[in-house]
Amino acid sequence: MKSIQLASTVERHIESDGTYETVVPGLALYQASFSTEHDATVYVPSLCVVVQGAKEVLVGGEAFRYDPSHSLLVSVDLPATSRVIEASPKRPCLAVRVALDVAVVGELLADTPITPSAAHSKRGVALAPLDAHLLNGVERLVALLDCPQDIRPLAPLVLREIVYRLLTGPQGARLRQIASAGAPAYRISQAILWLKSHFTESFSVEVLAKRVGLSPSSLHQHFKNITTMSPLQYQKQLRLQEARRLLIGESIDAADAAYRVGYESPSQFSREYRRMFGAPPRKHVAAVKIEA
Repeated sequence: MKSIQLASTVERHIESDGTYETVVPGLALYQASFSTEHDATVYVPSLCVVVQGAKEVLVGGEAFRYDPSHSLLVSVDLPATSRVIEASPKRPCLAVRVALDVAVVGELLADTPITPSAAHSKRGVALAPLDAHLLNGVERLVALLDCPQDIRPLAPLVLREIVYRLLTGPQGARLRQIASAGAPAYRISQAILWLKSHFTESFSVEVLAKRVGLSPSSLHQHFKNITTMSPLQYQKQLRLQEARRLLIGESIDAADAAYRVGYESPSQFSREYRRMFGAPPRKHVAAVKIEA
């Protein structure tokens, strides 16, 4: 479902290619004038909408292509890679990301009798057709950029409506599980939060499972169903992405980056970095800086 008005508003508030966190809480805008290669990132729980062009997200070998007809829902913090597959200088790829507050999801579930449709997958990421009600909510949230005085009183209301539309839509069951205390998906979301805060530390699956109230086998099964990876693989992706940020943003050497993200062996770090990014740390960072 295409919105010419939304595309125009997004383009008006972006000066050049890149991602822009806006003054509207939870709202980010994105523009790319050319197609791109896959780039590693960590998605937070969010609704992602492409208003012009098309993007692709790769999670554990599964590809999710979304365009103006489909929205992407990410219900847990998820390491992934993404790329722009349709863009040009005359018609750049334009996208909107709306961060989702799990607390608001819980409040709506407690206050409103919602019976969402069943989700077809346990994955923490999924595509769905972009319906008119959801698109209208996104349009009004972005439109607040033109009325700064309205942001503080109205943004929380519009964000709440967007969450409501998601809960009552085809992906509602997926979002409901993440906010329902006691559900396996909720317990996995708690495990993910712990891993994000302690990714530099060594841990055992047994201790993590006990922390979130699951058996080790149940933790492994549900974690992989939702994220496509094991807890240890998830930790590794977080470490390597943080190391990449340190190497590029702080210009430290590979050995320092390895130790700072939790590796004890720089050689192991270099091998795993190469497997993930396609080149050793020094060569990869040099290539990124040339492209920039």
